[in-house]
Amino acid sequence: MFCYQCEETLNGTGCTKNGVCGKKEDVADLQDDLLYVLKSIAFYNSKARANKLNEAKTDEFILDGLFATVTNTNFCKADIQSMIDEGFDIKDGIKKKLLSAKVIDEGSSSSFPRWIKEKLLGAGPKAGEPLPLVAKVTAESLTSINTGIFATENEDIRSLRELLTYGLKGMAAYAHHARVLGYTDDAISTFTEKALLATMDDDLGVAELVPLVLECGSMGVTTMALLDKANTSTYGNPEPTAVNIGVRNNPGILISGHDLRDLEQLLQQTQGTGVDVYTHGEMLPANSYPAFKKYDNFVGNYGGSWWKQKEEFEKFNGPILMTTNCIVPPKDSYLDRIYTTGVVGFDGVKHITANKDGTKDFSAIISQAKQCKPPVQLEEGTIMGGFAHVSALSVADKIVAAVKAGQIKKFLVMAGCDGRHKERDYYTEFAKALPKDTVILTAGCAKYRYNKLDLGDIGGIPRVIDAGQCNDCYSLVVIAQKLAEAFGLKDINDLPVSYNIAWYEQKAVLVLLALLSLGVKNIMLGPTLPAFVSPNVLNVLVDNFNIRPNSTVEEDMNVLV
Repeated sequence: MFCYQCEETLNGTGCTKNGVCGKKEDVADLQDDLLYVLKSIAFYNSKARANKLNEAKTDEFILDGLFATVTNTNFCKADIQSMIDEGFDIKDGIKKKLLSAKVIDEGSSSSFPRWIKEKLLGAGPKAGEPLPLVAKVTAESLTSINTGIFATENEDIRSLRELLTYGLKGMAAYAHHARVLGYTDDAISTFTEKALLATMDDDLGVAELVPLVLECGSMGVTTMALLDKANTSTYGNPEPTAVNIGVRNNPGILISGHDLRDLEQLLQQTQGTGVDVYTHGEMLPANSYPAFKKYDNFVGNYGGSWWKQKEEFEKFNGPILMTTNCIVPPKDSYLDRIYTTGVVGFDGVKHITANKDGTKDFSAIISQAKQCKPPVQLEEGTIMGGFAHVSALSVADKIVAAVKAGQIKKFLVMAGCDGRHKERDYYTEFAKALPKDTVILTAGCAKYRYNKLDLGDIGGIPRVIDAGQCNDCYSLVVIAQKLAEAFGLKDINDLPVSYNIAWYEQKAVLVLLALLSLGVKNIMLGPTLPAFVSPNVLNVLVDNFNIRPNSTVEEDMNVLV
């Protein structure tokens, strides 16, 4: 095992036995194998796509396979093994279709690139010779193949390949959520296949991989825009909302993760049952969507960020539904009342599968909730949310006027992820130390470090403008672009905006790449720099985008404000 895809990787270097996240060594190795299988599928499916023989179910499988390997998503060995087995069936099915259509010739290697023959099919023969291994790479034979990170020996090539891979994982997560709501874009899957194959192509060096990484960021913008359209078309535009953080005296169900369709179905099925529904973690922004406000048993948000769930889930008393990533190994005290769904999985946790039409039956959760005590109250009051781009831009004139009048001197984009390590207190202290003529623009669970502080407002404009989930960083981009237009600026880097971004996992990697693809510069990144970025690749990012690590509140305040 070797894994360094998240910010909390062991000693800032890499997890080599068990993951800091709780992922076991055998699961980590299987996830490497699954990525290898997805690359094999991508090779055949790219040929199928070019000949209009591809199927939507293959695109879905590739994206969900990538999503399943995102940090804190699926810890279940049986789930990953099942995906590997299914992947080989899918690959073989596509290959048979290509053979039948005479797109490929099993008796010749001439139609296969050298690196495909060597890496996906075994040691390749010379052109024109039989290619017997084309049908013989199986789940069982994976044990003889190096599918891990260090299969790439060159440090800089490895760094760029992993950066691209992690960007793809983040993109896959967002594309998954859009697809659940019926929104897809063939360009996303086309690029995913192209990028997966690029991570195997030894003919691509640094000069070729850097533009491809930025292209991943550009496709990330496309994907986040698609998800924004899916969410707002289905549930309405988020509106400024004071979200309740207290509890009522009814039994409840706590829903965490990011999937709004799961929340919708849960709310529909709990109507009239006497069971309340609360959001947790990244599901907080759901409280601001108009479509969900009609449910009188939708109470508000319970608790804080993902890493506090062991304490908060225990005190909630009722069942918990994990809809996407951000699950951590559960404590025995609530193991019998936590459920997973979608691509999420954990050994010993009950899983709810979707029907063929995408609907889910949550009756088991509801039945269990009725037997539970109400949640223990953790806090009381409200927190403001719902400032996605439509709401924020509805008061753009007011914001521009406040800037021109000198009431607002600076906007600080403090978006991204939260984490459990003590050094993340930095973001709370940074927010507290900001001058009163600054406004924080946020999205993602990083907000939990400061969204409950009493920072006040500037002429009615909240000093914390929360755009929503991590994917709603797209809203922050739209807001910045529209403000640049309002000020008559051609370059968003000329806006009075600074970036102090926190990252944790691969969706944040995609958001960073998205910002870079849009030409955003001078980003401060923390609490530590990614372990998978080599010194030379870091130099490229510094030279071209002036990315820098955060340091102390005092030093960074002098730079950013």
